[in-house]
Amino acid sequence: MIAKELLTKIKEIEIHTRRLLSGMLVGDSTSAVKGSGFEFDQIREYAQGDDVRFIDWHSSARTGTILVKQFMEERNRTILLVVDCSESMFFSSQKESKYAVATQLASLLALISSYGKDHVGLLLFSDTLRVTIPPLKGPHHVHTIMHTLLRQTEHAVTARNDTVCDAIMQYKKKDAIVFFISDFLSPIHEKKLASVADKHDLVVVRCLDRYEKSIPSIGIIQTAQQRSATALLSTAKKNKQAINLFLSERLIQQNRLFRKYGIDLIDVEVGKPFIKDLVAFFKKRMTY
Repeated sequence: MIAKELLTKIKEIEIHTRRLLSGMLVGDSTSAVKGSGFEFDQIREYAQGDDVRFIDWHSSARTGTILVKQFMEERNRTILLVVDCSESMFFSSQKESKYAVATQLASLLALISSYGKDHVGLLLFSDTLRVTIPPLKGPHHVHTIMHTLLRQTEHAVTARNDTVCDAIMQYKKKDAIVFFISDFLSPIHEKKLASVADKHDLVVVRCLDRYEKSIPSIGIIQTAQQRSATALLSTAKKNKQAINLFLSERLIQQNRLFRKYGIDLIDVEVGKPFIKDLVAFFKKRMTY
């Protein structure tokens, strides 16, 4: 039984997505290819090499010119949503956690994929692979993905990017579009991430809280990688400068790593609007 609040949230995301997509050619799943495709495109003049089976004899007789029917060949893509559900993703200085934002992101991507008649799957991970939903298409399948995301609870562990990269590499299909959604606070296994980028079209969506980019002077704070390991940290002026330098350098190093392997990066900050930018990015990448 799906809780009423989950159904309400799913409905809100669906309505908002449809409004944003209204009038936009997002999820266009066809490309102009001559041949026995699935959707009629146009009638044009015969050219040498055209298949004679597609000659439109009625139009040809009427115009006195040999004309052929051209079709649009359908192209289905596979979209894989990889979402971090480790402890750090449930932190936030705002009303919503990073994981809540990641859920909205993944749900939006699943809905757009569905509108484009693409196959979409889900991998939820923390220190291990928590949930695997194989790529399929259709509204019911997308709702299953959204239900799974919204019902997920916090795992008091750090993320293992290498583990989920291994899982991605097990997919036999090549050239899937992989949206990897995480805060990337855990170490990135460069070699394995590079393997994923080589096999698939990898897009990194880095979801961070503003204090993970630049920390303010707020006195003594408690930091933690796991609940069993905490430490006190001063944000006094001298320490603050050192901390912010570290945070800045970490992002620079990650950006350099992503560029090295041709990985597209979308930066999302908790508390800031992101959906229109994400839809525009999706439109640019998916429209042939």
